[in-house]
Amino acid sequence: MSKVIALFNQSGGVGKTTLTMNLGYQLTVRGHQVLLIDMDPQASLTTFMGFDLTEQDQTIYDVLISEEEAPIPILQAHLMHLSPANIILANAEQELVLAEQRELRLKEPISKFASHYDFILIDCPPSLGILSQISLIAATHVLVPIQTQFKALMGTDSLLKTIKKVQRRLNKSLAIAGFCPTMFATGNALDQRTLEAINEQLATIGHIFTPIPRATALAEASEYGKPLALSPKKNAAVLAIFDEIATSLEQLR
Repeated sequence: MSKVIALFNQSGGVGKTTLTMNLGYQLTVRGHQVLLIDMDPQASLTTFMGFDLTEQDQTIYDVLISEEEAPIPILQAHLMHLSPANIILANAEQELVLAEQRELRLKEPISKFASHYDFILIDCPPSLGILSQISLIAATHVLVPIQTQFKALMGTDSLLKTIKKVQRRLNKSLAIAGFCPTMFATGNALDQRTLEAINEQLATIGHIFTPIPRATALAEASEYGKPLALSPKKNAAVLAIFDEIATSLEQLR
């Protein structure tokens, strides 16, 4: 059975898209069939995967707003499949407000071919809006990246309330796969205190993974349009963390 994992945080700039692409690649090299879905109107995942946004005639937007059955568009890169996005996806927030069965606009298309993939990773937008909600409804699990800054940690209350709301009414089987501290600066006292607070406040809710450090190699890999493992400049420590998280995702039920 396919595991559909939404990478979700209402804050931007937490490394969500970088995590989505690199976890997808780590799962692929471990022998899994992986689909990435870009649900963010900024379309960073589509760009990070090396695609030109202006060349995408068919995107996930077309699937979400169609009143008839529409196939999910698929691109291929780095051994993974990608359903792309572009800025037009921003229109979906308004167009879906009054749409029939809007809650199922992503879940139903995914269910039609989920058996073709071992993992489907959804890169959610940095908001608590409709696009994030329907992503959580479509998911079997949610993985939460959290920047190791107190402002980012403070925002987790709203995030957790959104998850609980979906679990209570719309997707009772949705499980938390864990929390990924990101952009951690080793030796920085503030980052260390925030990491300790993340463990104190969230460890009873979900697994806290090894923090992903700030690394120039990650930013450079995104510029190259490749996962870190395929980038000219690699970072063994960060790759080991991605592999640790991928191993945990394999064990999800």
